[in-house]
Amino acid sequence: MFLDATGAMMAAGLTAGCTPDSARPGRPGPAAQATPEPVPATGRHQAGITLPQPAQPHLLAVVADLDATAAPGPLLAELGQAIGALTSGTDTRLLGLPPGDLTVTVGVGPRLVRAAGASLPGAADLPRFARERIAPRARGGDLLLQICASDALLLPVVAAALLDHAGDRVRERWRQSGRRGTNVSVGNGLTASRNPLGFIDGIVGPHTTAERERDLWLSGPPAVAGGTLAVLRHMELDLPRFAALSVAEQEAVLGRRRASGVPLSGGTAASGPELGAKTPDGRYLVPADAHVRRAHANVVGVGLMLRRSYSTDQPAPGLLFISFQNDLRTFTATLTHMETSDALLPFTTTTAGGTFLILPGFDRQRPLGSRLFG
Repeated sequence: MFLDATGAMMAAGLTAGCTPDSARPGRPGPAAQATPEPVPATGRHQAGITLPQPAQPHLLAVVADLDATAAPGPLLAELGQAIGALTSGTDTRLLGLPPGDLTVTVGVGPRLVRAAGASLPGAADLPRFARERIAPRARGGDLLLQICASDALLLPVVAAALLDHAGDRVRERWRQSGRRGTNVSVGNGLTASRNPLGFIDGIVGPHTTAERERDLWLSGPPAVAGGTLAVLRHMELDLPRFAALSVAEQEAVLGRRRASGVPLSGGTAASGPELGAKTPDGRYLVPADAHVRRAHANVVGVGLMLRRSYSTDQPAPGLLFISFQNDLRTFTATLTHMETSDALLPFTTTTAGGTFLILPGFDRQRPLGSRLFG
């Protein structure tokens, strides 16, 4: 088992009989971090998608199935009430931890959506794709709990409280925790974080209100209006093989500069790549198989997706990918297009995945899930 740089330095100091400067008598310790502002759980949309901004650094995704005899409507309404108590800090199951910017986002899988209406958004299962090694238990699911917070201690505590509340009505399938890298400014008032490959990730997306109304939020039918569709996938990454590439080769795989996020065609990190730009000898500045070209919404002919990536290290170095969009084809067509020649895919193996209808927002008058399962 290896230690990171901080751990190695601390171990060296302790074995040498040294005390870190911050712990010496008379010296102040590190300043306590301020508790993040709370995020309202109620509203037109569920929290944890566009609020807060930027997204919290820690996430735990829990996927479960409902018992065949359990009615989804009452369960979801109870979960909504529990989420309100947890995020407001009034639930004793928080064990005294301040909730801070805790958010819990709830989605339901295709089986439950089909029971409410076969033609509803979210009723279709996620197709199978290449480069998957997914055990049956890690594919699909009835219920998604996306738990996010700045304080990583909250995640398992909140998951335990919600699953305890659901009792024997749910059976957990799989869970995965992840963390986001430090936020980096990409211009235009936007920030993004680095992924485990070292590149700034999630730059392109529906950032304006108009883009979100067009590509993110479901406008109807009324039972799902204000919700969205999520795709959740966990991927193992071949980090040693990617790290063995030169920086120029890594940049050709992604289509952006590693240090800045600027497209290989120039401009700024926030500006889209100029896919037609060429060198004087006629070569594309953004290679034909670069990820930013193969996944580009205009090239695929789909809308924008709000994408987030989280670094994982169990059971192997990997990435937990979540995208939100109001049309599942936005994701499926993009990945189908990538499978033909995307230079990034050979470094990935998907080990878990599913799609979920993220329910519309809720409040006291409209319990969570009541418009779909009322």
